[in-house]
Amino acid sequence: MRYIAKTLYGFEQILADELLAIGVKKVKPINRAVIFWGNKETLYQVNYASRIALSVLEPISEFSITSKQDLYDRCMEIDWSEYMDVDDSFSVVPVVNSKIFPHTGYPALVVKDAIVDFFRDKFGRRPSVNLTDPDLVINLHISNSKVDMSIDSTVIPLYKRGYRREHGDASLNECMAAGMLKLSGWNPEQPLVDPMCGSGTILIEGALMASNIPGGMFRNSFGFQKWKSYDERLFNRVKAIEEEKITVVKSHITGSDISEEAIRNALSNIDGAHLNGIVKVKTADIKTVSPIYEDGFLVTNPPYGQRIVPEDIMDLYDTIGSSLKHNFAGYRAWILTSEKSLLNKIGLKPYSKYNLYNGSIPCYFVGYELYKGSLKTRANVKNVDK
Repeated sequence: MRYIAKTLYGFEQILADELLAIGVKKVKPINRAVIFWGNKETLYQVNYASRIALSVLEPISEFSITSKQDLYDRCMEIDWSEYMDVDDSFSVVPVVNSKIFPHTGYPALVVKDAIVDFFRDKFGRRPSVNLTDPDLVINLHISNSKVDMSIDSTVIPLYKRGYRREHGDASLNECMAAGMLKLSGWNPEQPLVDPMCGSGTILIEGALMASNIPGGMFRNSFGFQKWKSYDERLFNRVKAIEEEKITVVKSHITGSDISEEAIRNALSNIDGAHLNGIVKVKTADIKTVSPIYEDGFLVTNPPYGQRIVPEDIMDLYDTIGSSLKHNFAGYRAWILTSEKSLLNKIGLKPYSKYNLYNGSIPCYFVGYELYKGSLKTRANVKNVDK
């Protein structure tokens, strides 16, 4: 079977690498997604173990159309009884960019009518449409004249891990946090710190990685569990295999935030992920905070004037730059922000940069190498080494 794992822009290659590490044999990165091949066990495994995927689709039909009637006729040719029973409910989620359909919602109604008519013609009864809790979610993608139809094996996006109890004013998407850690090059054996940790997402995702806790372990359900073809025994076996990989680690993962409320939220989420004692956080100002451990990684998502607006955003980034230079020597620091002008206030030259999206906001994810000693001292050391 061919499947499609959707992800965030810029995460395609790290998702492909993750799928290979999970045990998938064949992958192909595409825009905001990775195509992979496998069987039902593979589908369950990716949903349960992936940290970078947002959802997993199973394609069921591809075809071209020139009119609205074409869409209806081709949908009527699909044997929908393979995927659902007449007593099941369904919904259609459209993503449409086509001159054939000036209104995005209309093709979803066409597909809905075709499915209802298919069952009425075959069984004399029709399934119901349920927009809140359907048994089957059908993903309809139309680009110009090309139509791709899939069923969503995830439904509730995979970034909704299930451990989060509290949200901050601008909490990071869990998949975003995990992807940032992967892009940064952080090794779970290295110290990790977030000095502006908010509700703790980056730190928690790091601890889940370090402990090999599957991304879906705390979820209550997946879309495929309502499928007609669902194999509960197989899914229980997949979960058991993934959970055997969990290891209790001595973690060097710490964080802080100037907001006491943020730290309360972080502690609640840490408890929800069963990471008490593994992730340590405290209330502290980035002006004065310094790492407990040497030579680690700093990964953070400070405010950048979009959803949270500090009184003086420029002063904040000037403070961040000063703290990095004076308090985090020996670290590699990675910062997510939306404005080049804010990066300029940090006053450091980056060694790496990625273009990402935090929701709909274009962002820069920038890495800095914070050397110990002055540039002059390091130059002298290099000359002696020669």
